[in-house]
Amino acid sequence: MAEGVPRPVLTAAPAELDWSVVIPSFNEADSLPELVERVGEALDSLGGTGEILVVDDGSTDRTEAVLESLAGAEPRLAAIVFRRNFGKSAALAAGFAEARGRYVFTLDADLQDDPAEFTGLRDALQQGGYDVVSGWKRERKDPVAKRLPSKLFNGVLRHVSGLEIHDMNCGLKIYRREAIEHMPLHGELHRFLPALAHWQGFRVGEKVVRHHPRRHGTSKFGPKRFVNGFLDLLTVMFLTASERSPLHLFGRLGLATTAVGLLIHAYFFVLWVSGQGLRVRPLLLFGVGLILLGLQFVSMGLLAEMIANQDRRREYPVRRRIQGRRQG
Repeated sequence: MAEGVPRPVLTAAPAELDWSVVIPSFNEADSLPELVERVGEALDSLGGTGEILVVDDGSTDRTEAVLESLAGAEPRLAAIVFRRNFGKSAALAAGFAEARGRYVFTLDADLQDDPAEFTGLRDALQQGGYDVVSGWKRERKDPVAKRLPSKLFNGVLRHVSGLEIHDMNCGLKIYRREAIEHMPLHGELHRFLPALAHWQGFRVGEKVVRHHPRRHGTSKFGPKRFVNGFLDLLTVMFLTASERSPLHLFGRLGLATTAVGLLIHAYFFVLWVSGQGLRVRPLLLFGVGLILLGLQFVSMGLLAEMIANQDRRREYPVRRRIQGRRQG
């Protein structure tokens, strides 16, 4: 049982199995019996050893009781039950931390993602040499009010990240174990997992997958999640831009605003030299404000750099190591 939110940077369990399936669930009790059965069949078709990890993200329906009943019939099923709703990112982080598979699948619990796609995702991952393969719901069975914001979100994220895939937020994905061990997950960053993996240097691909209409329950999508997704996009852009050196980001902003302020003051200096009298004008005050803002940006960058330098030890994702053979 989980009693809190896992740490954002994961320390995954040792790899002991071939496959792990991580399923975040919130008020999807009616879908779980069929979903667990179909995931079990998909694992049987893959062969090898596997597990099914359902993370109950503080559901208020019968989810916990349903999971207890299902666990009696499916020995590969394990469940993590949060005390309250922490969000999909926390649920995925908890599942990733518990996963013991060399390869990790994720899918949503609403039966819209098809577990029969596991084999195709595995083949795409292995044949394409990818570390992450994300599903692409090319024929999405959702209302227009959900599809249009998603298209806008994916278009912006493709432009920002440089990763040319169509469906960043598809719940159906497969990861090599190394990829999930370097995934920062908090807030609603689950929306950006392919982009985060790409920025970490992992190879990311996509595959067209089937998508089904929702049969039970109600969608958790709403205006609040759209606004949160936009704000988290700004967070990701900021963290990515400032990762190497916070001073580089704040310093550029500070120099740019200071330069504009100085240009405004240079204009007024020319007027003064030419004999025109100076008086308080809105443009003059605006220039002073820009210079002060620029100095603040530089100060913030220096403070952030000092904080960052206190802990420069971090683990970078290494694809392989090459060791020369000793002679003699």
